[in-house]
Amino acid sequence: MALMEWMIMNARARTVVVGVGNEFRRDDGVGWAVVALLRERAQHRADGPGSEVEFTVSDGDPARLIDMWRGADLCVVVDAAHAHPGRPGRVHRLELRKGTPAPAASASTHGMGLGEAVELSRALDSLPARLVVFAVEGEDTSLGTGLSTSVRNAVTPLAERVEREIGAAPSLDTAREGSSTAGVSDGRSG
Repeated sequence: MALMEWMIMNARARTVVVGVGNEFRRDDGVGWAVVALLRERAQHRADGPGSEVEFTVSDGDPARLIDMWRGADLCVVVDAAHAHPGRPGRVHRLELRKGTPAPAASASTHGMGLGEAVELSRALDSLPARLVVFAVEGEDTSLGTGLSTSVRNAVTPLAERVEREIGAAPSLDTAREGSSTAGVSDGRSG
């Protein structure tokens, strides 16, 4: 086997988890809270979901988001969202694979951000091979710290879902194939 073939076979897919939001706007900090929990859990294991993952947070600026996920095979984004009527703590899952059209825009708690980052990234051909977004319906985005009870109760189950998503991620070769499917939320929070 040639050296290049061995390197490709043994290359790990690059995985990035981004918590989007503002921890000083109560439930808008849910993405940051999930990333903090995932970092803590990853530190307690030598391998398994989370051991080779980049964990980061963002205020949702499109340029920074694009820089964070550029070159990733899998990027998982956790963000707060508005829904009408809303059910605080409910989690929506959206998956976008490179080369597929974007689904209808969702209502993030940010005026600009994730949707714009996806479209700009698509135009720049810098989308990750797979982009999975978990949007958590918030209750309170007023100034202050601390999540509402319903959103706080969603953090641990959502961190477990993200770990399963990472654990189920395909190998590097499969991730780069970029099959074209897009999915929308199953509406479950656990």
